[in-house]
Amino acid sequence: MSSEHVERRLAAILAADVVGSCRLIGIDEVGTLARLKALRKTLFDPKISEHHGRIVKNTGDGALVEFASVVDAVRCAVEVQRGVAKRNTDVPQDKRIELRIGIHVGDIIIEADDIFGDGVNIAVRLEGLAEPGGVSISDDAHRQIRGKVDITFEDTGSRSLKNIAEPMRVWRIPTGPAVPFVPNRLPPDDAEPLALPDKPSIAVLPFQNMSGDPEQDYFADGMVDEIITALSRFKSLFVIARNSSFTYKGRAVDIKQVGRELGVRYVLEGSVRKAAGKVRIAGQLIDAMTGAHLWADRFEGDLTDVFALQDEVAVNVVSAIQPKLLQTEMALAARRPNNFSAYDLCLRAQHLLSWTRDGSAESFRLASRALEIDPRSSFAATLAAECHLRNARLGWAADPKSEIAEGLRLLRLALSIDGNATFALSVLGNATASFSDDYDTAREMVDRAVTLNPNSSRVWDQRGFAYLMAGQPEEAIRSFERRIRLSPFDPLLFSTFAGMGVAFIGLRRFDEAVSAARKAARQNPLYPFAYRCLASALAHLGREAEAREAVAGLLELEPGFRISERVPHGDLPGLQLYIDGLRKAGLPE
Repeated sequence: MSSEHVERRLAAILAADVVGSCRLIGIDEVGTLARLKALRKTLFDPKISEHHGRIVKNTGDGALVEFASVVDAVRCAVEVQRGVAKRNTDVPQDKRIELRIGIHVGDIIIEADDIFGDGVNIAVRLEGLAEPGGVSISDDAHRQIRGKVDITFEDTGSRSLKNIAEPMRVWRIPTGPAVPFVPNRLPPDDAEPLALPDKPSIAVLPFQNMSGDPEQDYFADGMVDEIITALSRFKSLFVIARNSSFTYKGRAVDIKQVGRELGVRYVLEGSVRKAAGKVRIAGQLIDAMTGAHLWADRFEGDLTDVFALQDEVAVNVVSAIQPKLLQTEMALAARRPNNFSAYDLCLRAQHLLSWTRDGSAESFRLASRALEIDPRSSFAATLAAECHLRNARLGWAADPKSEIAEGLRLLRLALSIDGNATFALSVLGNATASFSDDYDTAREMVDRAVTLNPNSSRVWDQRGFAYLMAGQPEEAIRSFERRIRLSPFDPLLFSTFAGMGVAFIGLRRFDEAVSAARKAARQNPLYPFAYRCLASALAHLGREAEAREAVAGLLELEPGFRISERVPHGDLPGLQLYIDGLRKAGLPE
């Protein structure tokens, strides 16, 4: 037996690699190598040093870095990727330098100045799983950073890694439309505090999952969704939308700061513990102005009673804010699904619903399964309908007319199950305006939806698009502005900004349209609608070179784009200017 000592230690390993380096060098060897050198000198190496890392080796188009702390490694990776993205803003797509980064924490072997072992191999394999501009980390790394960094990672499930014996759970920061796009899109430090509304205002923060099982995060999130929905039914309340509240997930927060940033007086926070068929919900209501705790309570029961527990939490919170509210107003709350298994699938489907073909397909599969289990689930029918309509709008459907017809059928089913399903009603109104010429009915639907649930940012968003399609851009803008106020840090605002941009074009406010479209593209660089709007507005302004760049960005995302296939009802005055701009920009009919 060898007595040779092998030096080992626990470390966080960061593996980074340039995406498509061979292609970049083939296009411009001298220029690419110069830009890589500048990137290392001015960004990568300084960030490694700032976060106390040690570069073990540079591989020309990549690097292996050791950190004593996985928190430092993750913060460094995120700052590097943000820096690279910022530098790429004005660089043509085919010349952009993008990185993939993987991080693992584990045992490594030290030999001279080099490192070896499974800890290194896993980090390298994780790097290969990352998206361009993204970061993938192991489950071991994720456990150690939870609650310590202002970053939300998305669970991608168990993955098999090459030459690694056991499958490993992998987490990532999404970089494309699957995000929960900028999951922690927080306001800048110098942002002006939002003025308080003229009625009681509340934000419900993500509840902490105390189950000890990350798989149950979706359950805790679903619990918060239900409480937000129940509170939103009370027209006397101003309720911040879920997507803005969830930018605080996984963070240690200052409640007073949350109140200033979201423009609310009250904040609800809590925890969910689910085990052995039981669920326990703990919550506390805090005055964000003073920091005073106004109410705290705990609820426990069988999972079969989970929806009654959610109602009870909502009633108690509302009673603490405005005692005069009658508990009978809870009758306006959405009908709860009567089958928990179907509800469970719906929560998973909603979590996966995204602006990517694969995410939408998996969401549809889960929603369809939920509808099979519980044919009376309005929630499931609405989710499935959204998937069908999204397929038709984004060119993913082999037969768009059939997709539209099925989406409309499912929305009508959802409303036949629950006549107060306001989001389903608003989606149906938007679809009616988009795919038919019955604009009066479309307006009636979305107006009724916001009357029934005036605190739903998603409902206001659907109303904005319905009025846009109906040729009333000014009213569309008012709806979009209301949606932004209800959910000011919503990661999905890119769609709203693009809609506002088209509305501005209809009003000949082309500079404002450019600004809105650029906001959409910055928040989600992979959203085609942003580039459509930008190309049209720039063409109207006679900024031909910039319009050509926008067209190039669009065609990279939608190579087969045709105006006639993507823009319905081009005869409306509000859309005619938009379409004329697309033609001026050189896009094909």
